[in-house]
Amino acid sequence: MAQDRKHIIVNAFNMNCIGHINHGLWTHPEDRSTDYTQLDHWTDLARTLERGLFDGIFLADILGTYGVYGGNVDLTLRESIQLPVNDPLLLVTAMASVTTHLGFGVTVNVNQEHPYTFARRISTLDHLTGGRIGWNIVTGYLDSAVRAVGGAGLASHDQRYDQADDYLEALYKLWEDSWDDDAVIADRAGRRYADPAKVRPVLHEGPFYRVDGYHLSEPSPQRTPVLYQAGASGRGQRFAAQHAECVFISAPDKATAARTARTLREAVVAAGRRPDDVKILVGINIVTDRNARAAREKLAGIQAHSNPEAGLAHYSASTGIDFARYGLDDPIPWGGGNAIQSANKLAESRGWTKRDLLQQLALGGRYPLVVGDPAEVADELESWLEEGGIDGFNLSRLITPGSYEDFADLVVPELQTRGRYKTEYSPGTLRHKLFGEGDRLPARHAVEGYRVNRTR
Repeated sequence: MAQDRKHIIVNAFNMNCIGHINHGLWTHPEDRSTDYTQLDHWTDLARTLERGLFDGIFLADILGTYGVYGGNVDLTLRESIQLPVNDPLLLVTAMASVTTHLGFGVTVNVNQEHPYTFARRISTLDHLTGGRIGWNIVTGYLDSAVRAVGGAGLASHDQRYDQADDYLEALYKLWEDSWDDDAVIADRAGRRYADPAKVRPVLHEGPFYRVDGYHLSEPSPQRTPVLYQAGASGRGQRFAAQHAECVFISAPDKATAARTARTLREAVVAAGRRPDDVKILVGINIVTDRNARAAREKLAGIQAHSNPEAGLAHYSASTGIDFARYGLDDPIPWGGGNAIQSANKLAESRGWTKRDLLQQLALGGRYPLVVGDPAEVADELESWLEEGGIDGFNLSRLITPGSYEDFADLVVPELQTRGRYKTEYSPGTLRHKLFGEGDRLPARHAVEGYRVNRTR
């Protein structure tokens, strides 16, 4: 029956900046991304997303600047290629205050903050959102970010994941083992807020981080936030298999998505978990309208304002290759790279030239495009689920807020008639909404090894 069909997970993919994935579109007359410094820009968006029953908003972030293309940030500044960019965490409480169910996946680099203070920041957000916070774990890929905070340069790709493993171990101990669930008594008559026998310091001595102290926050609804991750390299997938609950992949087509999803789920099983313990999401662009002709006219208007060269500058930072140095059809020495390895490997396997990339970047970004009336869009999204082996999508913004309004008003009703999209939110935390197994990470997750002194 239709109601038994797998529901599509949809996050709004956004960033606290002007130019996120699809560059140049801030010049479109209907785009409002330049209002990103205004709080009502974000609270209005949150209301729209909850009206459309989006599972969450996935907020990207970056430290450092994109200065590989041409050896400078001139184009980055002219087209606002994720510069300026503001802190995403500070948006969450405002958006949570005007919503009840919308989840929040927020990107924070493990190099940004010591795990001890970061643990408190996330626990605070988990409390204030009623258990709707998720963390996208990133290790960084920009030399400029490391130099900006006083470092000598970017560590090797695999070492960055080793550091992230250590970071997670320290966090698991803080979030999961410092306070018992019943440590808080709040006994006014007896003048005991917390039972000292049920709160203990964390001692962690790892290769990168040391912690000796009590977690500063009492247990939050989820304790550990929902864990997002986006690494597609071999080392990144091993990290995801151990830690991640939602994995964001970039796939130019369904066959690539299916291969990545299959490999990832096999790694998850090898780590002692179930294949459906991870939800796999693909980045996607959608242009829709009430009929196919109107949708294609809308697409033409969007393309007239995009900047493929700005998208190429963004891709230069992802690969570490200065494409400004190459002619349209020159061979490009892709190599392994120390930035996003999966980006280099995919490009090398396809033999892409600068001309190929610019053609792919017609919308200023490289995510797959779905265009058509609501039925055509729904057909294609269903096809991605069935053929790509995925669970849902991170819907990138083309026009803000129009891209999300169109999806909520046009595509969601079509998907609902097919039994592919929820008709109401389920109760509970973000984790329970996604997996239906309660608020906390299950015992088969790696976190169980750090629940030493308390009973779940």
